[in-house]
Amino acid sequence: MAKKEFKAESKRLLEMMINSIYSQKEVFLRELLSNSSDAIDKIYYKALTDDSLTFEKDSYYIKVAADKDNRTLTITDTGIGMTREELESNLGTIAKSGSLAFKTENEAKDGHDIIGQFGVGFYAAFMVADVVTVISKSLGSDEAYKWESTGADGYTIELAEKDSVGTEIILKMKENTEDESYDEYLEEYRLKAIIKKYSDFIRYPIKMDVTSKRPKEDDDKELEDYVEEQVINSMVPIWRKNKNELTDEDYEAFYNEKHYGFDKPLKHIHISVDGSIRYNAILYIPEKIPFDYYSKEFEKGLELYSNGVLIMNKCADLLPDYFSFVKGMVDSEDLSLNISREMLQQDRQLKLIAKNINKKIKSELQSLLKNEREKYEEFYKSFGRQLKFGVYSDYGMNKEVLQDLLMFYSSKEKKMVTLDEYVERMPEDQKYIYYASGDSNERIEKLPQTELVADKGFEILYFTEDIDEFAIKMIMTYKEKEFKSVSSSDLGIETEEEKNETTSEQTENKELFDYMKEALVGKVSDVRVSKRLKSHPVCLSTDGEITIEMEKVLSAMPDNQNVKADKVLEINVNHDVFQSLKNAFETDKEKVGLYTQLLYNQALLIEGLPIQDPVEFTNDICKIMI
Repeated sequence: MAKKEFKAESKRLLEMMINSIYSQKEVFLRELLSNSSDAIDKIYYKALTDDSLTFEKDSYYIKVAADKDNRTLTITDTGIGMTREELESNLGTIAKSGSLAFKTENEAKDGHDIIGQFGVGFYAAFMVADVVTVISKSLGSDEAYKWESTGADGYTIELAEKDSVGTEIILKMKENTEDESYDEYLEEYRLKAIIKKYSDFIRYPIKMDVTSKRPKEDDDKELEDYVEEQVINSMVPIWRKNKNELTDEDYEAFYNEKHYGFDKPLKHIHISVDGSIRYNAILYIPEKIPFDYYSKEFEKGLELYSNGVLIMNKCADLLPDYFSFVKGMVDSEDLSLNISREMLQQDRQLKLIAKNINKKIKSELQSLLKNEREKYEEFYKSFGRQLKFGVYSDYGMNKEVLQDLLMFYSSKEKKMVTLDEYVERMPEDQKYIYYASGDSNERIEKLPQTELVADKGFEILYFTEDIDEFAIKMIMTYKEKEFKSVSSSDLGIETEEEKNETTSEQTENKELFDYMKEALVGKVSDVRVSKRLKSHPVCLSTDGEITIEMEKVLSAMPDNQNVKADKVLEINVNHDVFQSLKNAFETDKEKVGLYTQLLYNQALLIEGLPIQDPVEFTNDICKIMI
């Protein structure tokens, strides 16, 4: 029997495909099972227009059988089968897809989608097999044919014996090498795992003869092996079921079954869209942060299915970075896949699905915040930091999406509050949204800089994470209210009378402050009278956009650019310490220098900043004790 050659371009494509198109060899089974499912779908389509055909779904199945002794894997389906001409046309010409042609002819009909769009998936079999044999009998034909190939050198077609309509694909597995074990594709557990991973939701039963154990009839203490045929796949995915049929337990079971996390999901989102683009999705907001969430090893993304067949484990394009904590899956019939079905083309459908999912996640988080406050706060403890990173990244491009989801601890409420709640409570005479930064709520409460704002009765938001101020700088204003640090040199609180008084005191003590400024040259930009201090003698404030807390964060970064805040030393002129300063300035200027250094280092300690010379600082303390 003469061997027929593949066309030149087909031969080249086959060589490329076997060696490079698929990143994982195990997907060969996904491709063959998808083809088998397509073959059954074609009978379904024919039954829609042919009254002589009846489609009883229970009569159709796919069978996977491994023969270790002969090193063969057989995939059998009860689908439409192929004639000699179809075998030659579909299998003899690579990238000539019978499924694509069939889909085009039946585009207007309702029914199941056909995913075999490219006609190359079948040839994935050559990644694991030396010889591929196809025996097929077409619906309505009395004859069966055998197509056989060893790869790029060509194929043969001849008459064969087959009683029933359908197709049988027999793979003669390659011999093992140092790098690859092809035996694994003959192992029961491995085949079951691949089926569950990629083809669990194919709509027809995928059957296998499975070895199990049971007690012996004559001795129930001993176990014996027995073989029974089992259906491996689930067939009906949870996302295609009516939401009213499902319980929270069903969604939690799916979360655990898919290994989305080891925790219990805080919230599930079930989406079914049937519009210009059709898709189903089940999304989960986890309760706990994954241990590797902020590491390079963490991969964001949703599982992506095309018509029930897994295409990608992690489709990153479906989630923005700021919602990367969301787990789940998306299934669509309308996606444009590339030739290997492993990656998506960057097309309009994908972007549209991603946009809709983004809106839905935000909507569900807002609902959680409004209706289940405790749950939202639990979520925010885990992932609030990520939302703030989202506000800061991309030059604040996403601030409008995320700002209403942010929460900060309130000095008045003694709990977490939103920006909207803060603004709603603002008195009419309050110009700014005030915030204070520090390592913890307890430390912030003790900051001298908070005294004046708190004394005025204004609420202060506590920023305890390094990202907080950077995110707020990107937001700039919320509901037309600017943000203002309590360490800012101008708090916008003083009346004209108070400003005049401050100016007068500054002028009156100009020589003393100039002397202190000279003593701290290179450390502070100015020494000023403070109106924000009530009980404390000294504090640091800042001019400009960079605050002291921002300086701390920037200095800790690997690419430290030595960015410094423009520090101002503020002195409480109503404190007894200031009187000691004035007296020393009149009688002992050397002592003023000592006091100045002590007050500056005291202000650094209050801010949690390191003292440049701790030994000198302790010696200075000893000097004033003598």
